[in-house]
Amino acid sequence: MKKIIALLLFFTFLSTQAQIIEPVKWQSRVEKISDTEFNLILEGKIDAGWHVYSQFTPDGGPLPTELKFAKGDYELVGKTQESKTKIAFNDIFEVNETFFEKNVTLTQKIKITNPDLKSIKLNLDYQVCKESCINANKSFQFDIPKSATQATKPVTTIENVGSSIIVTETIKTDIAKEKTPIAIPKNEEKSENNGIWSIFLLSILGGLFATITPCVFPMIPMTVSFFLKQSSSKSKGKFNAFFYGFCIVAICVLITIPFHLIEGINRDIFSEISNNVYLNIFFFLIFTIFAISFFGAFEITIPNKFANKVDNASNKGGLIGVFFMALTLIIVSFSCIGPAIGLVMGTSLNSDGGATILSIAMLGFGLGLALPFMFFALAPSLLSNLPKSGGWLNTVKVVFGFVELALAMKFISNADIGLDLHLLEREVFIAIWIAIFGALSLYLFGKFTLPHDSPLNHISVGRLVLAVVTLSFTIYMIPGLWGAPLKMISAFPPPSTYSESPQGFGNNSVASNSVQLPKNAVYGVHNLISFEDYEQGIAYAKEVNKPILIDFTGKQCQNCRVMENNVWSDETVLKILKSEIVLISLYGDDRKELPINEQYISKETGNKITTVGQKWSEFQRLNYGTNARPYYVLIDLDEKKLNEPVPYTPNIQEYKTWLEDGISKFKK
Repeated sequence: MKKIIALLLFFTFLSTQAQIIEPVKWQSRVEKISDTEFNLILEGKIDAGWHVYSQFTPDGGPLPTELKFAKGDYELVGKTQESKTKIAFNDIFEVNETFFEKNVTLTQKIKITNPDLKSIKLNLDYQVCKESCINANKSFQFDIPKSATQATKPVTTIENVGSSIIVTETIKTDIAKEKTPIAIPKNEEKSENNGIWSIFLLSILGGLFATITPCVFPMIPMTVSFFLKQSSSKSKGKFNAFFYGFCIVAICVLITIPFHLIEGINRDIFSEISNNVYLNIFFFLIFTIFAISFFGAFEITIPNKFANKVDNASNKGGLIGVFFMALTLIIVSFSCIGPAIGLVMGTSLNSDGGATILSIAMLGFGLGLALPFMFFALAPSLLSNLPKSGGWLNTVKVVFGFVELALAMKFISNADIGLDLHLLEREVFIAIWIAIFGALSLYLFGKFTLPHDSPLNHISVGRLVLAVVTLSFTIYMIPGLWGAPLKMISAFPPPSTYSESPQGFGNNSVASNSVQLPKNAVYGVHNLISFEDYEQGIAYAKEVNKPILIDFTGKQCQNCRVMENNVWSDETVLKILKSEIVLISLYGDDRKELPINEQYISKETGNKITTVGQKWSEFQRLNYGTNARPYYVLIDLDEKKLNEPVPYTPNIQEYKTWLEDGISKFKK
């Protein structure tokens, strides 16, 4: 029966092939590696819902992609490399098919044996399927450049789709003329995994802290006792309590689904969100309102009508009733856990991980929120050891309010940097944080109270310890007003170049630096000479015969500040950066508009590139296969990688070793 269905699909394909518009838009380019080695690259943008099948699709399944190179004075080096694929079982063909969605990149490295070789021809056979399938054939001609600076000529493409033949020309833009996109290196994957685990664990802690707020803490013994007493057996009561916890986690994760849908439409949406001035202002206002609510000015609640409907649904009994009980908890305690959820979501949206990081963060938060309910269901005898509800719960809530207010300043700082207003420079930001945590210290010492606080006759030992820690942190920040690096909080304040001191973004007059500033260069962090234009930096490196460190960074990038303040500030690392390399810092969030004659249409997305940040972000994606910030690449004068690029690397010795490795290879 399955064979008959397969044949029917095949004949359907034959009858409709000539009528279907080609769902894959191909572009071609040549990238020079050396005088004799080149990468021939095909990039396809696949319409939504369609699949292109890999060249490694197993026999018996859909037709695999096949590249047929014409004979000539060149050799193929290795197999054709593919971009990321997906694997799914095909019930019709009964095989695991390998395919591409949305985008496909095929890269073939070649070595020419005749320096007079002018072009290479390629025939591409592939199958693309949705409800029906299309067999397509396309011909490409790659013109081989004679020098590193020669622009690639238009690539002629002859498409044979069904009964139609389409001839197009693709002209390569200057921004994409560098080296081939590569797979994410293992060290980047390791760094990303470490970052994911850190976010997950911190989110669990956030969820646990949310359970000691006035809205949630009293619910723990009540809910656990309800399940154990209302169930027909202890085992069923424990199961219901565990399912209750599972539902809390599930609801937290389900909140993130819309963000995955948005990301599916625009994969750079989270990068745009984190850099969007008006969204940062919106987050600042939301966090400030939450903080004022925690101080006791008003309560933020879900409308009672909605809460009552959900509560009534929880009376249905069974597992559905348990689910609605979990939903009721989240709704009625929104005034307490809402700010915590906002904090987790806001900081996740400002990361480079997209919807996946957001889901992982909310998974951790939900798990932290659910753990006490599940734990005390296993050990109900420990419920009697829980501290009684009282005024200390409101104290916890107020402390959270001060923390929310401090974090709100990070978002308004991002907006100020994005607009380059210099209203909230580094010294002003630190002064505000000193005021916030100084006020928190006074509150914890009992110098003033807030509306919902209980009368304070004495200070508990725990409150005293927290007050001393907070006061110590406040005093620690004071030297930052005069330029101290403040490594403990380096991710939060604006960079040292965004300050009231003479050193600012693009300032070319730093008297303390004895080295003459090259043409088109600027003084950056730690008075490092830096170029903010790729071509100008490459030209200078050739003049002084030094390797190039490309620093893909951002003005609003938290981890970039950590690297600059904690790693680059190290004496041995700073010496290397000042004397042994040429630094090119490319800001992926720079909102400065490009001159009209430098604006162009992105070959990757089809959108118009109008700002400096958009230009360098696309440059990074096309050449290094990632949009992470920070991201560091060491290249030689031929613009070839000296070693594998590295992302955020907070270990000083590891980063120094990476620098020394690349520099030693350059000298050889």
